[in-house]
Amino acid sequence: MDKQQEFVLRTIEERDIRFVRLWFTDVLGQLKSVAVAPAEIEGAFEEGIGFDGSAVEGLTRVYESDMLLAPDPASFQMLPWREGVARMFCDILTPDGLPARTDPRAVLERQLARVADAGFTCYVHPEIEFYLVDHRPDGSVHPTDHAGYFDHVPGGTAHDFRRRAILMLEQMGVSVEFSHHEGGPGQNEIDLRFADALSMADNIMTFRAVVQEVALQEGSHATFMPKPFVGHPGSGMHTHFSLFEGERNAFFDPAGQYQLSATGRSFIAGLLRHAAEITAVTNQHVNSYKRLWGGDEAPSYVCWGRNNRSALVRVPMHKPGKAQSVRVEYRGIDSSANPYLAYAVVLAAGMKGIEEGYELPPEAEDDVWSLTEVERSALGITELPSSLKSAIRAMKDSELVAETLGEGAFEFFRSNKQREYEAYDAQVTDFELQQFFPRL
Repeated sequence: MDKQQEFVLRTIEERDIRFVRLWFTDVLGQLKSVAVAPAEIEGAFEEGIGFDGSAVEGLTRVYESDMLLAPDPASFQMLPWREGVARMFCDILTPDGLPARTDPRAVLERQLARVADAGFTCYVHPEIEFYLVDHRPDGSVHPTDHAGYFDHVPGGTAHDFRRRAILMLEQMGVSVEFSHHEGGPGQNEIDLRFADALSMADNIMTFRAVVQEVALQEGSHATFMPKPFVGHPGSGMHTHFSLFEGERNAFFDPAGQYQLSATGRSFIAGLLRHAAEITAVTNQHVNSYKRLWGGDEAPSYVCWGRNNRSALVRVPMHKPGKAQSVRVEYRGIDSSANPYLAYAVVLAAGMKGIEEGYELPPEAEDDVWSLTEVERSALGITELPSSLKSAIRAMKDSELVAETLGEGAFEFFRSNKQREYEAYDAQVTDFELQQFFPRL
């Protein structure tokens, strides 16, 4: 037994912990949990905890249902909202102790192993947007306030909410860098301090659980739906990526344009070339495309820039000359994405650009939304998929996505999303009834 496992067992005894929740994530990014008695934890470290994997979305087939949860002792934390309860994230294993091919955490771990084989460590920093809403007695949903971007509202409920959420996150070892009111009414943003990609994916799942718990305590609800309201901004999860070789930022070159190295340029080129085929993973719901194509600085077109917030990929310049701060911001991920799968496919695209030496196309200096189709075509700027249906079509023949997700996760994800858009396409909406009933 290693020292981290010993620490967990000692803490359980000293803190009088009554239950340990084992957390894991299904292919669609839903958090799953099973509560285990403290007496079972030592055995869980040694042999895992058995469960029916076929009952969890996309994990395995019925005749391969026996799976094991292997808790990660490094992820042990107390739950601030439940006295005497702790949690650990788990890897999912087959009965012979091998990583389950459809475990989202294992998908990211496999991709990070490829990144490590190339000599890099990946760090990420997400900006997570979400809405706080109230449910009215008539069943309607409304934002909790009418504030806007960076607004300071005396006595505003969002201040108290963010303060409580951040304190709770920090109690669970999740470091927060910024928080503020976003552009939409009831919309908030909390930015997590950079961490390695696997830890950050775990942190994002923790973040969602904490935000939703605090919202309920405050008498409201938090939603990570990409576009909950017509006429207001959608919720993205813009993520900053950087690759390090030891202590050296591989994206930094003091002589390069915007101090961006050849490695960084090829990484961006990979993101651009493979953007369309990874979009179904980074934007996994039919509602996601209302955000992508709804304006409000959402990225609809495949291009890159520096200060251009209409671009899919941006090179932030907040601290020129500081080597450690050079990074690449990918703006195409929304707040509902499975962070394990989303980070895996983004990294796969960027690493493909590095491995193949992709050339970076010219920067888009203008607001691409204001350009005509002819002007965008002349600049070589293409479109992201405009619907989940078109995104799945782009993903269907992608060797990069299939290899990154693995056969089982890839096929489940594709078929599940096909069912989602087919069910959506079959609906008759209120918009159609209001538009056509009066005159048809």
